[in-house]
Amino acid sequence: MRRNNTPYFVKALYKKINYWYVGRFIVPQFDSLGSIPEIAHPRSLVIFGRNIHLGKFAQIICSSDNKVRFTTWPGKMNHAEISIGDYCLISPGTRISAAESIRIGNNCMFAANVYISDSDWHGIYNRIRPFRCTKPVVVENNVWLGESVIVNKGVTIGENSVIGAGSVVTKHIPANVVAAGNPARVIKHINPNRRMLKREMMFKDPDFYFKNQDELDKYMLGKNSIWNWLRSRFKPNQQD
Repeated sequence: MRRNNTPYFVKALYKKINYWYVGRFIVPQFDSLGSIPEIAHPRSLVIFGRNIHLGKFAQIICSSDNKVRFTTWPGKMNHAEISIGDYCLISPGTRISAAESIRIGNNCMFAANVYISDSDWHGIYNRIRPFRCTKPVVVENNVWLGESVIVNKGVTIGENSVIGAGSVVTKHIPANVVAAGNPARVIKHINPNRRMLKREMMFKDPDFYFKNQDELDKYMLGKNSIWNWLRSRFKPNQQD
């Protein structure tokens, strides 16, 4: 479709059903949760394993053809851990797979198809026994990972840093830099003294934020009729 013909009341009803579904089926799968997250297409969020923690005001965008996956694998001593901080944005296709520990700070943004893993999963010479080659991963506060970034085991990415699209991070990245490439290298420095607007600013007044989102839906969809919406579902034209 070239435009959204959905009537406002249908969108509002969908959001209520979505909120109920997340609370009923998704929330119990986390070991701790700061607040019920906003999840687009929650049936396409796949959670497997224990010790998965998510902070408050998370926004997770899934799609049926590009699922988001959080996976922890059990070891001999205990389960691995994934810890994601507050105000984080997770885009379609993101996969976070832990055999030991992956810790993600507050205000982080992950573009589509990001992959983070703390393990090689198999050794070069012993390819029978998995989970033997692991090192923890740390993504510090306010990190932005571009589309299709791969973060390998044992890596720390410093606060405020940006990783360019398609990069492969194999070594530590310091704070306040832009890094890109395969392997990722520092290509630019960020001025830490400049004021930086972080995602937490959107939720300084949560009621105001969610009211604004609702008002935007009303503005964009308020004139859509139920009949035109139904017609567009079964007999679309060039205006749709």
